[in-house]
Amino acid sequence: MTAAPEGGVSSPPNGAVADRPRMAGGDSPTYDSATVRRLARYVGEQLSRHETSQADGGRRFDLDDRRMFARATLQQSITELNHERLGDRRQPLSNAEGLALADAVIDRLFGMGRLQGYIDNPDISDIYVNGADVVHLKWRDGATTEGAPVADSDAELIQLIQTQARRGRHEQRWDPAAPELNLQLPSGDRLHAIAWVSTRPSVSIRRHDFALNNLQQLVSTGTINDALCELLRAMVLARFNILVAGGTGAGKTTLLRCLINEIPAAQRLVTVEDSLELGVAKFSALHPNLVELEAREANVEGVGTVSMQDLVRAGLRMGPDRVIVGEIRGAEVVPMLLAMSQGNDGSMSTVHADSSAGAFSRVQMYLAMTPERFTPETANLMTANAVDVVVHLAQRDDKSRVVTSIREVTGSDGGVVLSNEIYAPDSSGRAAVNWRFEDQSLRRLNAAGFDQRWLDPTANGWAV
Repeated sequence: MTAAPEGGVSSPPNGAVADRPRMAGGDSPTYDSATVRRLARYVGEQLSRHETSQADGGRRFDLDDRRMFARATLQQSITELNHERLGDRRQPLSNAEGLALADAVIDRLFGMGRLQGYIDNPDISDIYVNGADVVHLKWRDGATTEGAPVADSDAELIQLIQTQARRGRHEQRWDPAAPELNLQLPSGDRLHAIAWVSTRPSVSIRRHDFALNNLQQLVSTGTINDALCELLRAMVLARFNILVAGGTGAGKTTLLRCLINEIPAAQRLVTVEDSLELGVAKFSALHPNLVELEAREANVEGVGTVSMQDLVRAGLRMGPDRVIVGEIRGAEVVPMLLAMSQGNDGSMSTVHADSSAGAFSRVQMYLAMTPERFTPETANLMTANAVDVVVHLAQRDDKSRVVTSIREVTGSDGGVVLSNEIYAPDSSGRAAVNWRFEDQSLRRLNAAGFDQRWLDPTANGWAV
């Protein structure tokens, strides 16, 4: 047998192990993690040598080329491994075990190791790792379960995350001098990690359901009813400036994505996000004229920071029809409100608030924290001149997400933003008709093709 490092694996063959649908971590057949490390090291070395030889000929490997080469190398390596096992009078790996082993090596080389299986599972919404062997999963149906360990040690977990941070579009550091990391994964999901200031390294991954991307789907999930679907669509077409409010996990980003996808394709959009969670570029047929801007933290040299505030100001210079800010959390509130009140009608954002009325105090707080330190009176005037409607969502006790309130902004009076709560929570916490829109708002809705009969309480039925 050809000599090979640490695992008895040999040179690459002509065939390849095909890519296949991923299983959640912990669901795959068991395999020896030491073998995974040996194979990953060997395949990585072979890949590096092959890339060097190809570069000498003027050809560069892209990611697909690298994965295909790695799969081919693994097929022969696992065949050789089974020959060794037979020689030692041990049972060879079954087909399922061989595929799981190949997946584990590929995930270690190109993905997030044992975390990758969880990331690839569409039914998981959140992954919480409180140390390498303490894993909790939150499922899209609201259930929570424990998961299998994602690394053999905390040190290995840290190394895994550090490797991913270096692979990102903007190389980032994660070490004792920079103990907190915010990172967008290739899947579009958001990763937060913290260590050295916690007893064990903690990793949280928020997975986005990009398949949920239009208002009609939200009717199917029970987040809105037919009447709200028609109203929300009309508000987008009438170019209302919309603020989506709610608590953590309420579905603000999902609702904002669905609202964006109602914007006519002819309009130019600029989105500004802390990390690209909206995924607007995934719907290029709906938004062919799109610029996505993402804030950037300092690089490994400690320079290169680009703030949300910087990007909102830059976005306003790009001739947008609408500006979308993923979430207002600080000084970006100033250019966002100015954009809404100075000709970029139909702009949208989200804000963390426990009610539709609470969104005003949250915006007021952010304005007070800016270098200008806006007074409450000025903050309320700016809000009233910019925002047309606040839409509030909440997560109920049964884990379902529903729109609870729609509030029309009508003006300001000193320390108060004046508003009408058009829809208010009913006894079940879901939005029910409560008041009437101002005539000016109704005229805008009518011009957008809205049928006012949807505002009749009898049309506001919710599916049980």
